Amino acid sequence: MLLLRLALLSLLLSLALPARAVTLLRDPDIEQALRALATPVLRAAGLSPARVDILLIDDSSMNAFVIDADSIFIHSGLILRMDTPAMLQSVIAHEAAHIANGHLMRRPINARNARTAAALGTALAAVAGAAAGSGEFAAGAAAGLQGAAIRSFFSHTRAEENAADASGMRFLLTAGIDLRGAVQVMELFQGQEALSVSRQDAYARTHPLSRDRFRRIAQLAEAQGKTVAPDPEATYWFARAKSKLSAFQRSPKWTLTRAGEYGYQDVKLMRQAIAYHRQADLRRALTAIDGAVALRPNDPYLHELRGQILMESRQIKPAVAAYARAANLAPNNALILGAYGRALLADNQTQKAVKFLETARSRDGRDIRILRDLAQANAKLGNNGMASVLTAERYAIAGKFKDAKIHAERASNLLPRGSAAWQRAQDVLFAAEAEEKRRK
Repeated sequence: MLLLRLALLSLLLSLALPARAVTLLRDPDIEQALRALATPVLRAAGLSPARVDILLIDDSSMNAFVIDADSIFIHSGLILRMDTPAMLQSVIAHEAAHIANGHLMRRPINARNARTAAALGTALAAVAGAAAGSGEFAAGAAAGLQGAAIRSFFSHTRAEENAADASGMRFLLTAGIDLRGAVQVMELFQGQEALSVSRQDAYARTHPLSRDRFRRIAQLAEAQGKTVAPDPEATYWFARAKSKLSAFQRSPKWTLTRAGEYGYQDVKLMRQAIAYHRQADLRRALTAIDGAVALRPNDPYLHELRGQILMESRQIKPAVAAYARAANLAPNNALILGAYGRALLADNQTQKAVKFLETARSRDGRDIRILRDLAQANAKLGNNGMASVLTAERYAIAGKFKDAKIHAERASNLLPRGSAAWQRAQDVLFAAEAEEKRRK
């Protein structure tokens, strides 16, 4: 079921966005920050923070959406436009309301409509047997599907938006979060309704906007009374998430001139470390990240960043040590375990690498790098059949069914017939063959 769900997810993500490669930004530090911001909101919504992931999409446009009850997707561009934690939490609250209010229950009906409009029937069949998780998604089976088909699948009705607004504001109130954050978010989208669909932000296309919605949200915020003081923890994690994201996405010069804008010394040093690393100045990068680590010695995410800087600077053994420290501090974090396994693989500690990579994959199947690294490790160990099925799964999730079929056929010939790995190869073959038929 997990493989089926992730395969369907890759198709739906490709529909939710323009027909081009869609990449999830998987960073343990940023995801921890988003989790910290989302936790009080999700609890207020009656949802489990342990079950609902907040995932970041590498896209400069402003958008957020839900596909199922387990994930909320937020564009990097939206986070960079948020000025306060309350603004970002209001977006999370609104999307959580769509889950809590059962709005996703109507999606199967919309799926049938979209299938008729844009031949989605065979596309859904094509991904039904695809396997493995991914950190990067491509348009693949849904290439070229735009316009009415996408809007009918992903758009919320005005009734749903009104209900989500009311519920989301209630969640924020229960969590003790300033409702004016929601008003500020709505102000960003003012005027979108007057634009043609092609010129609207993605959020406006899938979340119907109106003056009435804005007025109701403003009234609810006014009823809250005095401004609610921001939670110190939320303020910190918001600064950290936005700072790290902007440090990687904006120029090093821009980052260095603004490194200390949030007032947290560790965040300032982290931003400087990233900027210097991107300028290939390893000495300054290490000085900065070591300064941050000195301030927060038990912070696994700073040790993970130190490992990344060293790894990308081809300092493999020091990177292994940094990742090992991060893994010791966060033994259940799949992204950190995967990064540690990747460093071990680069250090030719293949058997040990496989152990950590397998553990990481079992805990989070959406990081496509794990499939790649596991395939490489198995190839090194002479497990060519397993390497082939892992590669086939990676291509299948990416929508590259022609390549997936080649590797799945190879795996089928190498693996024991009837074994679990052999069956995974058959799943990929089924998806690839269905895709071939659809394209004929």
